[in-house]
Amino acid sequence: MAKAVHPTARGAALDRRRALKMARSAHAFVRGSTALFYRWLGEQPNHRRPPEGPPVWICGDCHLGNLGPIADAGGRVEVLIRDLDQTVIGNPAHDLIRLGLSLASAARGSDLPGVTTAHMLEELIAGYQLALEKPAADVALPEPSAVRAVRRRALGRRWRQLAKERLADSGPTLPLGKRFWPLRPEERADLERLLETPEVRRFALDMAAPGAEHIELLDAAFWVKGCSSLGRLRQAAIVRTVGDGGPRFGLIDIKEAVPSVAPVALGAERCRRTRPSGWSRAPGPCRRTWATGCWPPGWPARRCSSVN
Repeated sequence: MAKAVHPTARGAALDRRRALKMARSAHAFVRGSTALFYRWLGEQPNHRRPPEGPPVWICGDCHLGNLGPIADAGGRVEVLIRDLDQTVIGNPAHDLIRLGLSLASAARGSDLPGVTTAHMLEELIAGYQLALEKPAADVALPEPSAVRAVRRRALGRRWRQLAKERLADSGPTLPLGKRFWPLRPEERADLERLLETPEVRRFALDMAAPGAEHIELLDAAFWVKGCSSLGRLRQAAIVRTVGDGGPRFGLIDIKEAVPSVAPVALGAERCRRTRPSGWSRAPGPCRRTWATGCWPPGWPARRCSSVN
């Protein structure tokens, strides 16, 4: 079993891991090089730069690894963009190019013929055009078998499967080793204070169960997860909530957010200075945090909340 890394050696260990991860394949390199992607686009001569689309909210890092099943508050599951680290009001062409590059590099790594790559990119553009031409309610496209399989698998997910993949057992502990490393005492204290902020506390209680009023931090660790985000603060926290239905355990994924490297549309900069009403100041060095939670044993809840 791999040994956990001490906090003092964390930075160097994460840098090595990120470099090794990106060296595995062309697709892994594309996934972990978001900043390089935008620098490459910016260095293109004017006649080769992407066309300027309407300023809309874009993913900013739209690759295959950031697409997956997401459940809403009603338990409905769809395959959508599930990573908002680089989200800005920007040029939608950037999302299309990045997703196309991700598809092409994945096809290359799978030894698929060039004609297959061309068909994939054609369908990407055709699907995007169709969504713009017709309202979603008027588009009745057959669901691809791969998407249907992913959605069905997500609907069947339960706590015991999450515990088997992430934890040592189904109990409320995080096993230190390859995936989880120890926190500094001050990081643990900051996390406890973060869970007491009104926004994060309400987020956790709302996801846990109706009527939940009490939340308790049981265990926490540094979570070694992601690719381009390796090296940023990321924590896993197991909490217990108490409500009308008794105590329930939950796993919260807390991730440091950084300024997006995706270009912001001209005139949209003022949106960055607008403070959404759901944001509050987090304690400690983390300026902004994405919190994602999963509460068993009901539907596979997965929602995001931002705390600034």
